[in-house]
Amino acid sequence: MRGRIDAGVLVPLYVQDDGLHAVFTKRRDDLRRHPGEISFPGGRYDEGEADLRATALREAHEEIGLAPDAVEIVGALQPTPTIATGYAVYPFVGVIEPGREWTLSSREVAEVLELSVDSLRAGYGRRRLLRRGIPIRIDTYQVGENLIWGATARILADLFDRLEAVGR
Repeated sequence: MRGRIDAGVLVPLYVQDDGLHAVFTKRRDDLRRHPGEISFPGGRYDEGEADLRATALREAHEEIGLAPDAVEIVGALQPTPTIATGYAVYPFVGVIEPGREWTLSSREVAEVLELSVDSLRAGYGRRRLLRRGIPIRIDTYQVGENLIWGATARILADLFDRLEAVGR
């Protein structure tokens, strides 16, 4: 695809209190691309990296201090485009241990969110959002004040479909 930028993201999951949890970043409000949005740790492919899986692991390490050897990659989800910024996002699902201490990139990450899959599913809804002055109606997930939409919501929908297929 002409003009497309490949990116890898990590979908970190852990089990705690008999429930599955996902780890997200809330991006800083002063970023040029996707400011203030909730996303999975990740970013653009760097020339010379082995593959997009390596990109996802590198970015998770840079953004939240999650060492690559602390992640067991268990699969990949459908590549997902970002509509406004032209990225092709390749999500990799990784299992991690619960109770981690996060080291946030002061340049990119405002906070780390650890949300239960049950609360995410319960917070699903089609909502009307204003994007660049244009109203759009899209799938979202809301947990408390945290609203997940766009490519991250599409990645979550794919994850949930796969979890249902295996009875989780």
